Amino acid sequence: MEILTVAELAAILKVSKSQIYELTKARTRKGEVRGNPIPVLRIGTTVRFRKCDVDGWLEKLAESKAA
Repeated sequence: MEILTVAELAAILKVSKSQIYELTKARTRKGEVRGNPIPVLRIGTTVRFRKCDVDGWLEKLAESKAA
């Protein structure tokens, strides 16, 4: 099982670290639930991502765009 940091995931997805943090939020500022936040592991104050979860999340995004 491969574990990624915010910086590593940002590099893989070619987005900024702040965008990764935004993608982890389940709710918007208005309190509305977002449809598909990126799966995250919170370990104390750190944020980590399992690569297999991220791969599944990307597949789900691709399927929803194709539909």
